[in-house]
Amino acid sequence: MTAAIQIGATQRSSKDLIRTAVSGWLGTAMEYMDFQLYSLAAAIIFPKIFFPNFDPVVGLLVAFITYGVGFLARPVGAWFFGRMGDRVGRKKVLVITIMMMGVSTMLIGFLPGYAQIGIAAPILLVVLRLAQGFGAGAELSGASVMLAEYAPPKKRGLIASFVCLGTNSGTLLASGLWVLLTLLPEEALMSWGWRLPFIASIGITLYALWMRRNLKESPVFEETRQQMAEEAAEAKLASAASGQPAIKASVARKGKAFFLAMALRIGESGNSAMIQTFLIGYIVTGLKMDKGVGTFALLIGSILGFATVPLAGWLSDKFGRRIMYRALSGFQMLFAIPTLLMMQSRDPFLVSLALIIGLSVSVLGMFSVQSAYVNELFGSRNRYTQLAMAKEIGGVLSGGLAPIIAAGLLALFTNSWWPVAGMMVLYSAIAFVATFFAPETKGRDLTLVEDAV
Repeated sequence: MTAAIQIGATQRSSKDLIRTAVSGWLGTAMEYMDFQLYSLAAAIIFPKIFFPNFDPVVGLLVAFITYGVGFLARPVGAWFFGRMGDRVGRKKVLVITIMMMGVSTMLIGFLPGYAQIGIAAPILLVVLRLAQGFGAGAELSGASVMLAEYAPPKKRGLIASFVCLGTNSGTLLASGLWVLLTLLPEEALMSWGWRLPFIASIGITLYALWMRRNLKESPVFEETRQQMAEEAAEAKLASAASGQPAIKASVARKGKAFFLAMALRIGESGNSAMIQTFLIGYIVTGLKMDKGVGTFALLIGSILGFATVPLAGWLSDKFGRRIMYRALSGFQMLFAIPTLLMMQSRDPFLVSLALIIGLSVSVLGMFSVQSAYVNELFGSRNRYTQLAMAKEIGGVLSGGLAPIIAAGLLALFTNSWWPVAGMMVLYSAIAFVATFFAPETKGRDLTLVEDAV
C-alpha cells in the first residue's frame, strides 16, 4: 500500500486516509442532519407541539430560542473536548462526540408534547438540545483537524473539503426526509411523522462509531507528541546538568489567528443559519407560502453542493485560500438584497432559486475553503482547542443568534425584509474584511508550533 502521507517517522496508507475521510464524512453528516432536522422542526413543527399557547409569530420566535440554546452549549463542548483532543488524541474525542449527538437526537424523537406533559415537554427539549450541542461543539472541528492533518499539503484544500461534504450530506438527508414528511396528512405529520427521522438517526451513529473505533491517530498529532516528549527529555537533561528547574515546552497562545478564524466562521455560519433556518420559517409564516417550497430548495442546493464543495476546495489548492474566501464572502454580501427581493415575489421558482444559490455557492463554498484555511492558521499543539473554540464562538455569535434576531426584527418592523437583508450583508462583510488581515496559508506545514499570524 502506497503511503498517503508521511510526517516525520509517522506514516499512513491511502487506506487510512480513505477510512478517515469516510469517518469524518459520517460524523459531520450526523451533526448537520441533527441540527437541520431540529432547525426545520423548529420552523414548522415545534411551535405547535411544544409551544401551542403562543401567537404563531411568537411561537416561532420561542422555537428558534430553543434552537439557539444548542449553540450556547457548543463553545463549552469545544473547550472541553478540544483540550482533550490536544492532550490525548483526536480519535478518542471523535468516538465520544458521535455518541453524545446520536443518543440526544434519538431521544428528541421520543419526547411527548406539551399536550401530554405540559411545561416538562419544552424543558426536556432544551435539555436534550444542550446535550446535542455539547457533543457537537467538537465534532466538526475534530473531523476537520483529523482530515487536514492526514491530507497531503498540495491536496489539502480538496481533501479537507470532504468534511463539508459530510455537512452537505446531512443537510441533504434531513431536507429530503422533510420533503417526504410534508406529503403526509397534517395530523399524521404533527402526531408521529416528525419523530421518525430523529429516531432513525441512531443508525448512522452506530455505523460511524464502528468506523471510528478502527481509525489510526492523526500523524501530525503523533509527531507533535513525539516532539514534545523529546523537548521534555532535553529539558530534564539540561536541568540535571545545570541544577535549574526544567522549563516546560512552549505552547502557542491565542492571538490574531483565533479572531481571524472566528471572523471567517461568522460569515459562513451566519448566512447558513439565515438561509437554512430563518428563511425556511419566513417562507411559511411571513410569506404564507407552502412549507414544501423551502425544504425542496434546500434539497436541490444540497445536491448541487456535491459539485460546488470539491470545486471550491480544489480552487483553493490552485489559487489560494484567501482569494477564494474573499470572492465567496464578497459574492454573498452583494447577493443578500437580491435574495430578499426574489423572496418578496412569492414566486416559488424565484424563492427557490435564491435559496439554492445562497446555499450551494456562498455557504457551502465558504465552508469548503474554511475546512483547510482555519486548520492552517493554527499551530500544532493546541490546534484542536483553538479551532473548535473559534468555530463555536463564531457560530454562537452568528448562526446561533441569527434566527432569533431575525425573527425579532421581523416582528418589530412588521414583516419588513430590509433588516433581514442587512443581517446577511453584515455577516458576509465580517468574513470579507477578515481576508485582508489573514495570511495566505496554502500548503503550510501543520507540524509547526506557532500560529500562521
